[in-house]
Amino acid sequence: MFRVLFILGAGGLLAGAVGGYTLYRTVDATLPDYTWLADYQPPQMSRIYAADSRLLAELAMERRVFVPIEAIPRRVQQAFVSAEDQRFWEHHGVDPIGIARAVVSNIEAYGTGRRLGGASTITQQVAKNMLVGADRTLTRKLREAILAVRLEDALPKERILEIYLNEIFLGAQAYGVAAAAQAYFGKSLDDLTLAESAFLAVLPKAPNNYNPQRNPEAARARRDWVLDRMAEDGAITRAEAEQAKAEPLIPRPARRPDVVPVGQYFTEEVRRELVARISQDEALRTRLARGRDRSPAELVNESGLVVRTSLDPALQAATEVALRHGLAAYDRRRGGWRGPAARIAATPTEWMPQLEAVAKPPGMLPEWRLAVVQELRERDARLAWLERPDLRSPAQPRNALMSLEEAAWARRALGEGRLGAAPRRMADVLAVGDVVMVEVLPAVPAQGRAAGRPERLALRQVPQVEGAIVALDPATGRVQAMAGGWSFDKSQFNRVTQALRQPGSSFKPFVYLPALEAGVPPNQRFLDGPIEVMTAQGVWRPANYTAGSYNGYVTIRTALEKSLNLVTVRVAQEVGIDKVAETARRFGVIDNMPRYLSMALGAGETTVLKMAAGYASFVNGGHRVTPTLIDSVQGARGEVIWRSEALRCDGCDATSPEGGPPELVDDRPQITDPIAAYQMVNLLTGVVQRGTGSRAGQGLSRPIAGKTGTTNDYFDNWFVGFTPDIVIAVWMGFDDPHTLGNGETGGGNAAPIFREVLEAALRGSPPVPFRAPPGVALVRLPDGTMEAFRPGTENSARAPADAAEGGAVVGGDRGLGGLY
Repeated sequence: MFRVLFILGAGGLLAGAVGGYTLYRTVDATLPDYTWLADYQPPQMSRIYAADSRLLAELAMERRVFVPIEAIPRRVQQAFVSAEDQRFWEHHGVDPIGIARAVVSNIEAYGTGRRLGGASTITQQVAKNMLVGADRTLTRKLREAILAVRLEDALPKERILEIYLNEIFLGAQAYGVAAAAQAYFGKSLDDLTLAESAFLAVLPKAPNNYNPQRNPEAARARRDWVLDRMAEDGAITRAEAEQAKAEPLIPRPARRPDVVPVGQYFTEEVRRELVARISQDEALRTRLARGRDRSPAELVNESGLVVRTSLDPALQAATEVALRHGLAAYDRRRGGWRGPAARIAATPTEWMPQLEAVAKPPGMLPEWRLAVVQELRERDARLAWLERPDLRSPAQPRNALMSLEEAAWARRALGEGRLGAAPRRMADVLAVGDVVMVEVLPAVPAQGRAAGRPERLALRQVPQVEGAIVALDPATGRVQAMAGGWSFDKSQFNRVTQALRQPGSSFKPFVYLPALEAGVPPNQRFLDGPIEVMTAQGVWRPANYTAGSYNGYVTIRTALEKSLNLVTVRVAQEVGIDKVAETARRFGVIDNMPRYLSMALGAGETTVLKMAAGYASFVNGGHRVTPTLIDSVQGARGEVIWRSEALRCDGCDATSPEGGPPELVDDRPQITDPIAAYQMVNLLTGVVQRGTGSRAGQGLSRPIAGKTGTTNDYFDNWFVGFTPDIVIAVWMGFDDPHTLGNGETGGGNAAPIFREVLEAALRGSPPVPFRAPPGVALVRLPDGTMEAFRPGTENSARAPADAAEGGAVVGGDRGLGGLY
């Protein structure tokens, strides 16, 4: 009998061993690769900063701050070891003693309703969180145990603990101990008390159950348990534990860092550029991925990048305000009133809940309110709205009057650009129950004999017309401000970088520049008269803005200042459309411009950013400008990943002053000669002083240059201008291209916006003249203008003024003669 039992037992053991080995081999074959953990960095939020180091945005899937193990205080480490894995420093991945203890505890707790405890070591938790997942199966536990043993062979204990303390979720949207210290106590790890360190070690089991704001007693009891475990392990003395237990558990969450409230288009453009760079740089992508399969977008959000940008927050705020002023002014003048956002019952008992339920229209500004019309009179209306001091407070009703004066612009939109009559009473605009957008205008106190005004309301609506502005430094290409539309909330489409639009007459400088490069003096005369051009579609007869008006022979300066189309076409014929296309390519405005003469009048397509960069090359002496938004990018450990270097600094890294002072060197390509660039700058100052762009410089009393642009049928309005220190490009139009209306020009719409941005950019700075390059000859002409000539061509300044007398006159069939 004993022999039979022995054989059966041996057979059972053998079968069990074979079965166990088979299970082991099956599980082993499905184990994931764990070697990448040796170089693993937990996902960390990336941060984007403005030029003044203020925070622009946080990019993150999880709020985590990575801290290397050597920077995590010893007591924080000890607290987690005591709470989660007392024998962490002794076992080899799996703790048999811990398993036995957990079995005994679970047997004792069986039937009591208490949650049964596990026996996972910190290493097993790393394996579960990072490699095998959290499904509650025996196979998962076996895979977890095998991987834990192998991790102990592959990684030092310190590295395993570092991964655990930075990866673990601790509630309050915090991943890792550093983020949790901020989330619960508003402190760095170094500043935590012993009691606070012990509390953090409470959280891995059940962060929500031990949240001190929800369950303060449970949180404190569990914290005291951790302190007892630390004393039991010898990590602290019993006296230290008792002293820490006496400390109240008071959460003081850190306030989220203030984020600059402007620049969303800029920030999104930075994010897209980061994604594009990582996509194109395989070595960088591999370095950031550290063995994990993550997309470039995920790497941007999870690599802990510190991105420093060129954005000037003050200028950005002024830019957004200027664009909205310009778009709203046009909308009130030409867009018409398009009606209320909604209609609700205006009764005393129903209006509040119904108004709260009305969704904010896309593009509604933060300072606007949704208000319901409660009472109409002949010359005013009473409207009510809800104010909420903070998210936790109930909404409070308020009301005020809107006068007909504040709604006088609201002519009914009848479609196809047609508007109704100006309102003569409030009923022409509003009806009781209408929900409309309003801006609360503050009360004006009485001053002397001037009567005060109470708080009142002004009628508002989101414009349909759109616009874009970019401002950059011509010396470096650093983009200082960017507004890609009325509101990022309304549309994330960035019209600075993504919209291809016709530049119209703002393209003309790139037609005249080849003539200046060839030695044609700026007072050279061309015929402003009728012209016919044979094309495949028939005869093309271009015209000036004022059709049928001709000026006879005029200089290049006059042609630019008056934006004469006919002269521009003649110059393009003379220099050759191939040369115009090559100039547009050199300046980065249009890379592959079709070879049609109509392109000389701005019929091609480009972006606002490219136009700004092209004009920047005029003011910086003819160097190619590549716009940049990012100054530098650092990795999670502070290493520089890349840096923008528009100018090279020779001697900046010198260890002694013996070699002389550092010198900035401009290595950018010279795309036109400095004299031709300065001649164009000088010509474009006349556009602002006397020409179509006069509204761009009104009242600023400083040298300003620029060019207006208006395309066929008034589809696009432009103004691109500059001073020696800044270039600003402005565009206005509809996303679905259609006319802005007869007579709506770049000089009337875009130039005033440019002026408002420029005034904000240069406020408090002295006027700076444009710098003439060596060799240029400045001659004052009889009409008082100061003209810039190439050496050897200044004698043309004394040429006869009358075209009939001959001399420096080119036009018709006479060609440019020997000047080429």
